[in-house]
Amino acid sequence: MGFAVLHIEKGAGNDAPMSSHIERTVEPANADKSRTHLNRELIEFPEGVKSRTEAIQHRIENAGITRKISHNQVRTIRVLMSGTHEDMLRLQDKGQLDDWCRDNIEWLRKELGNENVVSAVLHLDEKTPHIHATVVPIVTGERRKAKQEQAKEGKKYKKKNVKAPRLCADDILSREKYKLYQDRYAEAMNKYGLKRGIEGSKARHITTQQYYRELVDKNTDLEEAIQSKEYQEKEVYEKIRDLYDRKDEAREKFFEIDEHIKRKNRELAVIETKLKTANQEYEPYKAQDELNRIHELFPSVKEKLRIADFCQKIGLAFESVKSLIAGNILTANKFSFFSQEHNRKFLAEDVKLKIEKEPDNPNKLRLNLNGMDILEWFKDKYREVQQKNNISIEPEIKKGKGIKF
Repeated sequence: MGFAVLHIEKGAGNDAPMSSHIERTVEPANADKSRTHLNRELIEFPEGVKSRTEAIQHRIENAGITRKISHNQVRTIRVLMSGTHEDMLRLQDKGQLDDWCRDNIEWLRKELGNENVVSAVLHLDEKTPHIHATVVPIVTGERRKAKQEQAKEGKKYKKKNVKAPRLCADDILSREKYKLYQDRYAEAMNKYGLKRGIEGSKARHITTQQYYRELVDKNTDLEEAIQSKEYQEKEVYEKIRDLYDRKDEAREKFFEIDEHIKRKNRELAVIETKLKTANQEYEPYKAQDELNRIHELFPSVKEKLRIADFCQKIGLAFESVKSLIAGNILTANKFSFFSQEHNRKFLAEDVKLKIEKEPDNPNKLRLNLNGMDILEWFKDKYREVQQKNNISIEPEIKKGKGIKF
C-alpha cells in the first residue's frame, strides 16, 4: 500500500511562474512533450475567463471583498495531489484515474470552499500522474489572530463583521488545519490503496515543501527563470534608456541598474548550470527513504564527505582525495597548501599525507601532514612568516586548482 501525497503552499503575487508551468507555456525539462496533449483541465473557467491567472483575479473581484488587499498579500494557495509512483501507474492502468481525479476535486471543494477552487490540471506528461490545483483563500468568520494582536497592543477588541468575506491564507493554512487536511485526504484516498505518511517518521526531517523546491523546481521554476531572462533584460534596458535621456540626474541610477543587470546575468548563469544537473524526479517518500537508509547503514559517510571537501579546499585534486579516503598515504617532494583561515598558501617539503581518526574522537577524521594535524601545521607556518617579516601580513587572494599527487 503506497502513500497519498498532498502538498499545500502559498503562492507569490499573481503566481505567474507557476501558471506558466501548469499551463505549459514554458516546457519543463522533466516533461515529455509527446505526452503534453494528454494533460487535462479538470475545472471549467467562468465565462470570459481563459487562464489560471485570470481565474484567480476573477474570484477575488467577485467575492464581495470590501477590505483593501495589500500588494504583498497572498492571493493563491497551490495544492499538489498525487501518490507513490507505482500506485499512480496502477490506477492509470486499471482505468481508475478519472474517478481519482473526481474524488480529488470533490475533496478540495469540501475542505477549501467550492468557489475558492478556481483551477485544477491533471499532468500526464511527467513520470508520475499528479494534479496541480489552485485555491483563492477567501474566508469568512472572525480573524484567527485578531484577539491576540489587540491584546498585545493594549487596545479594547472590537469585533468586525464576521460574515464579510476576506482574503486570508493564514486562516486556511494554520498548523492545526494542515495536519487535519493530511488526515482527511488520506481517508479520502484510502479506497485507492493510498495511505497517510507515518507521523513522526524520519521522512519528515525534509518537508514536502523543501523537497518539492529542491527536486521539482530545479526542472521547472529554474527553467522558467531562464526563459524569462530576455524579457527581464529588455524591461531593465528600457528603464536605462529613459534614465539616460535625463543625463546627469539619472547617471547614478544608470550605474545601479547596470550593476543589477550584471548581477542577474551571473545569477542566471548559475541557474543554467544547476538546471543541467537537476535530473532528479519528484518521488519524495521513496527518495527520502533511500537517503535515510544510506545514513543508517553508513554513518561515516557524512564525516568522509566533510574531510574530502576540506582536502579539495586546501588544494588537493579529486583523484588524490579519493586515494586518501581509501586509506592510502600520499607523498610529494614539495607542495603548496592553501589555508582558508589565513587566506594564503604555505610550502611544505618531503610531504607525507594521511587521513587518520582524531585521538580523542574516533568518529571524527583529520588530515595529517608529516604526522601532524595540518591545521596546527598551518598555524605554525603562519607564526614563522610573522616572526620572519615582523610585519602585518597581507593575505593572498588567488587560489590555484586542485593538484594531483
